[in-house]
Amino acid sequence: MDITQFEQLVVSALEDVKAKDIQVINTTRLTSLFDRAIVASGDSNRQTRALARHVADKAREAGLDVVGIEGEGTGEWVLVDLGAIVVHIMQPATRSYYNLEELWGAVPARPSRPGAIATHAA
Repeated sequence: MDITQFEQLVVSALEDVKAKDIQVINTTRLTSLFDRAIVASGDSNRQTRALARHVADKAREAGLDVVGIEGEGTGEWVLVDLGAIVVHIMQPATRSYYNLEELWGAVPARPSRPGAIATHAA
């Protein structure tokens, strides 16, 4: 599976459980650790945990490895490490405070169509 298909799998899994404000950040030129960081919001700790579990389940169904899941205890910020993609699922206040998009130097790209997922090229 190439990175674009992998990215689409993760975004679709997030959309299935109604994640909000999904942002894809291309980190290829910034780090050799992973190729994409995907940041999404959930309305509650219950939803953030459900989003993380669903992403992990969909990755496993596609035959991909889930390296780890962190933060399920509180559910304020749950990280799903899929190797080439790291998914950050956060409650809005936590996301606003840490502002990972700015940390990774993401410049918002214009969505290709109304309602499309914004992709950042860093």
